[in-house]
Amino acid sequence: MATILIVDDDAALSEALAETVRDLGRQARIALSGADALSILALGSIDGILLDLRMPGMDGLELLARIREEPDAPPVAVLTAHATAANTIEAMRLGAFDHLTKPIGRADLARLLGEMEGARPRLGLRSEARPAEFIGSSEAMRKIQKTIGRVADSDATVLILGETGTGKELVARAIHDHGRRRDKPFVAVNCAAVPAELWESELFGYLRGAFTGAHADRKGAFLEADGGTLFLDEIGEMPISMQPKLLRALQERVITPIGGKPIPVDVRIISATNRDLSERVRAGAFRQDLFYRLHVVPIDLPPLRARIADILPLAEHFLASSGKALAADAAARLIQHPWPGNVRELRNVLERAAVLVRGERITASDLALAPSAENPSPFDWPEEDLPSALSRLEELLIRRALARSHGNRAEAARTLGIHRQLLYAKMRRYGWNPSEAKGEEPAEES
Repeated sequence: MATILIVDDDAALSEALAETVRDLGRQARIALSGADALSILALGSIDGILLDLRMPGMDGLELLARIREEPDAPPVAVLTAHATAANTIEAMRLGAFDHLTKPIGRADLARLLGEMEGARPRLGLRSEARPAEFIGSSEAMRKIQKTIGRVADSDATVLILGETGTGKELVARAIHDHGRRRDKPFVAVNCAAVPAELWESELFGYLRGAFTGAHADRKGAFLEADGGTLFLDEIGEMPISMQPKLLRALQERVITPIGGKPIPVDVRIISATNRDLSERVRAGAFRQDLFYRLHVVPIDLPPLRARIADILPLAEHFLASSGKALAADAAARLIQHPWPGNVRELRNVLERAAVLVRGERITASDLALAPSAENPSPFDWPEEDLPSALSRLEELLIRRALARSHGNRAEAARTLGIHRQLLYAKMRRYGWNPSEAKGEEPAEES
């Protein structure tokens, strides 16, 4: 019968958890401090550990690091009522089997114990990381935080995928800050901003006199990041002519400055894109071999509309230094908004409101959100009869379909699931001339 050690300074909670563990067919032991836990572990015969983080004296992360120093250490699952991005990432980086929030249900505990019993322990080292600020407690973001913790200490290349504004550079910085390279440079290159003729010098540098205008040596991004992390943002925008040179540098870990000799480099590569690189490969705009070299560990960042639980915590974070607070109607409006610009849009909206609003509370009317007043969201429509409301909704959907098809009425009709002639009739009803030139239809809400 497996023996589970419960480490928590709350005696009542520890006893309750131990009782559930016993009901699930395991033996349970309790330690009310880190020191007690180490004493029990020294006696052996512990098959798994359930560990709280907040304890007086030796905290959970310190104890976890001590436990993981032993080559035959049992798997450790962190259970905390105070989950943060930083402690989730650090716990996983240090080798925790999982990181869960309390209270944990009986079914989830049974699953966890079953998985821990068959697990091989992962080793880790104590961290003195300076974590990047990472707001998000939704299930989607907690999975990403755990992945960050697992890959932080490795040298595996990471490809971060996600829409514009989702926080791809923040994830890259979190991987760097929690890893063994954290005391070395983090260098970011925006691939979309580099002119084609400057790519080689931007990445690999040059020597003085290598070409006209080279008045002094320049290191380039690879040498600036030596020992640390090179973040290639918007990697999908890199010109095809430059990609073989990047691939060679990644494979050989050697770069050649313009006008110079080969130099070995030790750089961890993290890249990011909002483009579909697989589609770019099929279109011949991105090398397949480079794609595979970058796509070792993919991290897919969800859009903000898919992590609604994070919207208000992010809003409070962005407003923290302003002294402003959200009124209830403003909070509801933020949750309803689709956030096409994701976290970047949210931050922009709230920073603008914090500057322009004179009072201490920000209301829904203070938020400069799309849909605009000219094309409002159904949530903002005044009370009216059902036929009028349906007519307004129909007009809104037609506007969207026309905008997304860039004025192509046949495509818009297919999107709406109606015949093109019916679309023309409805356009006339709302005062739009179907014979107008393509692209002159009403624009989509900004």
